[in-house]
Amino acid sequence: MASQEIETLTGALSRLPGLGPRSARRAVLWLIKRRETSLVQLVDALAAVREALVECQTCGNIDTTNPCGICADPRRDAGSLCVVEEVADLWALDRARLFNGRYHVLGGRLSALDGVRPEDLTIDNLLQRVEQGGIDEVVLAMNATLEGQTTAHYIAERLEGLPVRITQLAHGLPVGGELDYLDEGTLAQAIRARRPVA
Repeated sequence: MASQEIETLTGALSRLPGLGPRSARRAVLWLIKRRETSLVQLVDALAAVREALVECQTCGNIDTTNPCGICADPRRDAGSLCVVEEVADLWALDRARLFNGRYHVLGGRLSALDGVRPEDLTIDNLLQRVEQGGIDEVVLAMNATLEGQTTAHYIAERLEGLPVRITQLAHGLPVGGELDYLDEGTLAQAIRARRPVA
């Protein structure tokens, strides 16, 4: 049996996404074997992040500065605003380096089952940002789920009448995907969003 402290660490790690109890135990053993190097670095990094972490008051990103590095970057296109559900979505899109505008994090998606209403998200803040002017395009980058598409539709309705172009990420066939392995919803979306060749 491990000590209470080791069990507490294992329990804390097992609550992280993608780590179950067995993976957490392996990670703890690996850290214990390297306690003078890796464990000390991990503890120091966690303490530094804990002290410096803030939420950007402009877009909702998590960073160590407010406004965040994305909002403060003058090289970014201030006229394009990409709306995402969560910070993880922002990080994924920005990591791909395909969008050079700014972002807006909603903090979730509308869900009647979970009791998430429009006022629970940062939709009003988004409308204020657009009403202030300077934004030409709002890209709705919601997940391709029923809740994500409901959220996108609701936001599009709220933005209607404002002088801004509203676009949405395309949905359909993934690169390298085989038709035989795709679900009917993905296939239906791909057929509806078909475009001319050349």
